Amino acid sequence: MQPDYKIIPLAPSDSVIAALSLLLMETVAHRGSIGFMHPVAPEKAAAFWKASLSAAGRGERIVLGAYLGEELIGTVTLLLDCPENQPHRGEIAKMMTRVAYRGRGVDSALLRAAERMAVERGRTLLTLDTAEQEGAAGLYEKMGYERTGVIPDYALMPYGGLTGTIVFWKRIGG
Repeated sequence: MQPDYKIIPLAPSDSVIAALSLLLMETVAHRGSIGFMHPVAPEKAAAFWKASLSAAGRGERIVLGAYLGEELIGTVTLLLDCPENQPHRGEIAKMMTRVAYRGRGVDSALLRAAERMAVERGRTLLTLDTAEQEGAAGLYEKMGYERTGVIPDYALMPYGGLTGTIVFWKRIGG
């Protein structure tokens, strides 16, 4: 049986930024392609999360955290700040789960919560991309996302070497 994860929107605080920073550094150290190269300096991770949570405070995104007890074990970001001709769309970004909790449903719980929040904000279409190499394509397909295609040599993996990105979309909200 899957534990009951508490999924909540995150607000900036020293403890939240520290926990998110550790999660980001661990994800990159374990080859997660989330826009950073290994090693990620703690200051760089903290600056990223301060900026991201500041954007959340302006309503441009929602940064969700998954907790088991008091421990932050995962996060995902729902980007809402789309061009004016795309008010119906949101984007899923920065999906991360602590290594010790992978394979326990944290990522799917986060994704379902992000989808619900997107629907609550009038979004009917979500898009995302994931690394072709070692990405989360299987999760997104299992959650009903449609694979659009692959852009080859899109980004460097955290330890170097190019990888493609797989683009996905999903209609939400009936």
